[in-house]
Amino acid sequence: MELDPLIDDRGTRIIVCCGAGGVGKTTTAAALGVRAAERGRRVVVLTIDPARRLAQSMGIDSLDNTPRKVDGIKGSDGGELHAMMLDMKRTFDEIVEAHAEPERARAILENPFYQSLSAGFAGTQEYMAMEKLGQLRARDEWDLIVVDTPPSRSALDFLDAPKRLGSFLDGKFIKLLMAPAKVGGRAGMKFLNVGMSMMTGTLGKLLGGQFLKDVQTFVAAMDTMFGGFRTRADATYKLLQAPGTAFLVVATPERDALREAAYFVERLAAEEMPLAGLVLNRVHGSGAARLSAERARAAAENLDEGRIVDQGGGKAGLGGSPATEPEPEHEPNDLATAAAHPVPEAAPTADPAQETDVRLLTAGLLRLHAERMRVLAREQRTRDRFTALHPEVAVTEVAALPGDVHDLAGLRAIGDRLTAGRTPSA
Repeated sequence: MELDPLIDDRGTRIIVCCGAGGVGKTTTAAALGVRAAERGRRVVVLTIDPARRLAQSMGIDSLDNTPRKVDGIKGSDGGELHAMMLDMKRTFDEIVEAHAEPERARAILENPFYQSLSAGFAGTQEYMAMEKLGQLRARDEWDLIVVDTPPSRSALDFLDAPKRLGSFLDGKFIKLLMAPAKVGGRAGMKFLNVGMSMMTGTLGKLLGGQFLKDVQTFVAAMDTMFGGFRTRADATYKLLQAPGTAFLVVATPERDALREAAYFVERLAAEEMPLAGLVLNRVHGSGAARLSAERARAAAENLDEGRIVDQGGGKAGLGGSPATEPEPEHEPNDLATAAAHPVPEAAPTADPAQETDVRLLTAGLLRLHAERMRVLAREQRTRDRFTALHPEVAVTEVAALPGDVHDLAGLRAIGDRLTAGRTPSA
């Protein structure tokens, strides 16, 4: 998968980074935003990451519900980068204020049930992310929006949010609470006194009378806005399906993360949403891949015992026994080559303890290499399993960095790895 053509294409207006939690979606989204801005795009990155790593890496004290310009972008042709972090409750408040009369908006905002709903109702965060995406796209201030999806238990929650909200608003419980306000007059009062008395009495005992009253007041005030929620959710959903949107599934080469990625790939296909490909993040490598885990472990064991190994002939001899073959030339730092040939007898030293320390250190390094090669083999098997099931999905690998990303330089390094065009190794 080649990402530079994707972000350079002015027809690409939305990139959605999705996947399981903890796979690097936020860093990937930020790195793409930095790279796109420095290639001339006007970009806004929308994150839902509460850890605030994005703000720190971009040199901003904090992010909130308002896009903030990022300084230090080395862009050309008017490239700019803005970043923001979704404030779920504030986004909900803005919707109420924009689509309700001032008096009704105040009644909604002060309603205890609304305050609970807007602060943490199941699915609200995912739905508000969709709302904010729709708002940003409608403003047309940026020509590229990069979305970091919420850290949900399941990555599918982001796509399900509009449907879940619609089901909630269309549910029998909500319709029943809305009925008295819709009927009105004496008929409404009769319904309230007769039909609702049994339900409110029962629910009042279970939930508390005041809570039920708050819910009824909230539903009555929100009645005229329910249709707007559904309309905007449907519009944003269609926006995600439209040309100009690209989904990037982010995963690490671990079984659980790639299983979640596979579910998401299948779901995107079922919903006819445009999948650009899979970003395989934090892939490990080795500069001495020719040295297998088995050979490294065997060499370490022989060093522990004061022996040397002739991997070429498959024999082990005591340290100090003459080599049967002339030592081939090799780079002194090439661990694979050094372990593949007889270890030459060490020159006498005045400090035998120092010689022992060097031998033990070398053995430790060989064991670390053996462990690294086992990790590489496991990652390769996991990659192969995914690509065998989804051969149509383009993949790019991002090599693991030695440390965390904490500034723009780190984001640029990730961007370089993202767009290097590297495909899974054979």
